[in-house]
Amino acid sequence: MDGVPEPHTGWTFLTNHARVLAAIADNPDVRIRHIAAHCRLTERAVQKIIAELEGDGYLSHVREGRTNIYRIEPGKLLRHPAEAGLPVAALLALLIHDEVDRGAAAEQLRATRQRMPLDGG
Repeated sequence: MDGVPEPHTGWTFLTNHARVLAAIADNPDVRIRHIAAHCRLTERAVQKIIAELEGDGYLSHVREGRTNIYRIEPGKLLRHPAEAGLPVAALLALLIHDEVDRGAAAEQLRATRQRMPLDGG
């Protein structure tokens, strides 16, 4: 089948949701086909992930002509209890390709994590 990316085998550190969100953060008017190619997913999988991210309030879009312009909610908190209190912006600062100073973002993430107790209490 033409256009279907070769799947990745083995485990990875990031979820497909994080990869899709990072691709959108890099380019808010990116096309689904480009996200799919970059993330090595099918277009249908990317559409489903975008719908889930929108449904949970992490992402929204407006239509301009034939193009979707996406907007990420940077203050929305990550979902997993291990990352409780961390905003999406902290994750994206480490992942986006055009970030000028990843060192500062990594330092901010470390500082935030140090202020959070590991046992949740």
